[in-house]
Amino acid sequence: MPFYAYFKRLLVFTVLAFAPMVASGQDVSPIAAGKILPGSLGDFRAGKTAAPTTEIPPHVTSSANRSYVSKDGAKFLVDLYLTNSDAAAYAALTRKRKELAASGLTAANVGTDGFTYRDGSANHLMFFKGKALVTVRDDGKLQDLDALRNFGRAFAETLDKGEAEIPSLVKHLPGWPGIEDQTLYLLNHKEVRESFSNQNVLEALNFATGTEAAVANYGGSKLLLIEFKTPQLASDNDTRIVARIQDLRNAGQPGPAGYRRVGNYSVFVFDAPNEQAANNLIDQIQYQQVVQWLGRNPTLYDKAANEFTRTTLGVFIAVVKASGLVILGSLAAGGLLGTLLFRVRRKQQRMAQAYSDAGGMLRLNIDELNATHDPGRLLGPRT
Repeated sequence: MPFYAYFKRLLVFTVLAFAPMVASGQDVSPIAAGKILPGSLGDFRAGKTAAPTTEIPPHVTSSANRSYVSKDGAKFLVDLYLTNSDAAAYAALTRKRKELAASGLTAANVGTDGFTYRDGSANHLMFFKGKALVTVRDDGKLQDLDALRNFGRAFAETLDKGEAEIPSLVKHLPGWPGIEDQTLYLLNHKEVRESFSNQNVLEALNFATGTEAAVANYGGSKLLLIEFKTPQLASDNDTRIVARIQDLRNAGQPGPAGYRRVGNYSVFVFDAPNEQAANNLIDQIQYQQVVQWLGRNPTLYDKAANEFTRTTLGVFIAVVKASGLVILGSLAAGGLLGTLLFRVRRKQQRMAQAYSDAGGMLRLNIDELNATHDPGRLLGPRT
């Protein structure tokens, strides 16, 4: 048997043998995640070596947990899940947040996005940062959310920040922010179908690499927002979706209350009370086009020239404004000082006129009534 054929058959057998374990999500190695869990964190020391986690969210490639104990006896248990992308970590966070929406979640300023909750026996903090999804919980004795959040922030500082952004698609949902507890971020067709098990129109979708989706509830209505990476993919899917909706209507089967293509987005509204309500939701979706050049950007010089012109013009205007303000300030100060000096001199003149019978003018002392000069220096009487 040729080597190539032997190698191909061996590869197929290997994939088939390990496929059930990968598909089941049970065979996730703790090695990569365990290397990230530190042995100490401030006043906290790790209680034991990293161990595998029991619950594994979707998109996780490695997971491990470790306990940390401080000198004063405070104890926290950290579950760390590593995914293959920032988007995957955020998708797992939204799934967990939607599951726990009834537990009274509170937003937490930890990592890129996170929240806290209490399950009846302990306080929990969950957040994502970069490719990492983290759960921190106390031992049920501390009962201090501030201490939990502070520990979570200290742990988050040890993680790579990645893009440090929530996916932009989610931010285009109507009412964002403010609907986090009712939002799901999805990365494949299977997850979308699971969220809408009774909607056959979604069979027309072609989830190519890079396609992402967001789902949000608005009262009784449910909005599905899907972004395709290229206009061609968006156009092809739009054609199939429109045809599928028409087929469902002709067959008398349920379909979306509203559908529209908006840029590279496909927007569905399900379970709306009427078509007008569905269109009102869709009208709030705005597509922001992003252009990426595969080679050198031909407009780079023009952009640089325009930026230089705007900067230079801004500096010139700022200088003119500053000069004008200085001149106006000088004129105002000079006018004020001149007015004060004029008033002082006028006051002095008026005081002099009040004690003079000559209207403030010079007066000859011909009657020798006022001895304003030294008599010794005057000429004596004529003999």
